[in-house]
Amino acid sequence: MNMDEASEELAVQLAAQGVIGKRVDEMESGFMMALDYMIQLAERDQDDKRKSLLEVIKETVLSHLTKKCPPHVQVIGLLCRTPEKESRHELLRRVAAGGGVFEGENGTKLHLPGANLNDISNQADDLLETMESRRVVPDRKLLARLVLIREEARNMMGGGILDERNDRGLSTLPESEVNFLTKLVALRPGKTVRSMIKRVMQGEDEGAETSESEDGVVGEKILKGVAGRGSVSGRKPLPVRPGMFLETVSKVLGGIYAGNTSGVTAQHLEWVHQNTLQILQEIAF
Repeated sequence: MNMDEASEELAVQLAAQGVIGKRVDEMESGFMMALDYMIQLAERDQDDKRKSLLEVIKETVLSHLTKKCPPHVQVIGLLCRTPEKESRHELLRRVAAGGGVFEGENGTKLHLPGANLNDISNQADDLLETMESRRVVPDRKLLARLVLIREEARNMMGGGILDERNDRGLSTLPESEVNFLTKLVALRPGKTVRSMIKRVMQGEDEGAETSESEDGVVGEKILKGVAGRGSVSGRKPLPVRPGMFLETVSKVLGGIYAGNTSGVTAQHLEWVHQNTLQILQEIAF
């Protein structure tokens, strides 16, 4: 980027901040949806300048809205804009230690609030549950980022994936995730299994979505029992979702370790967990 382009972008950011800062409270809920639609149109038209301008406006709106949120929600917003895994971990460590003012990469001052790791994890999980309970996931990149944030915050709390604070309280495991996991553990860990996981995390194969209006259900969470049991409602189960899939892996792992039967199966599940996180990192940023 040359100096003229850099100056122009700075001018756009300053203008956006000035206008949005005064008007953000008056914006209608549909404004962000309209912005996303316009960004998609600009991308389709290959109009990079228009797309860049719209993204600056969106980023500025999100920044102003984030500042009005509780500390743990602000942190999630920051983590969603942090592509490097190591940088997210450093951010989490500083936030957990009480926050403060730190110097960014470009010499800028970064203000980090203090926040509880459990609050961050639970908030990310709540957002995930809302997104994954829909027939169609509106933003797979955001979904992948939220899964990473939840898992990384949980891991930093000490107990990792087996920490009892991470239990979502599922009485029965979801059928789609269990069936897919059963298929994975029947195969030897390697490229084939990793490819299967990647396709599902991207919304293909077992992760493929159906219409929002299919069988008359819109945004309803459907959890069925393990393999082959009929649904009381008769409705089709949701496809495999990234957050729920990792939740299922953790639940099964916890059961194995509790029974002191760890071995090849546990190692296989840990391999699946690790590779799923790596794949989600590729999808997220």
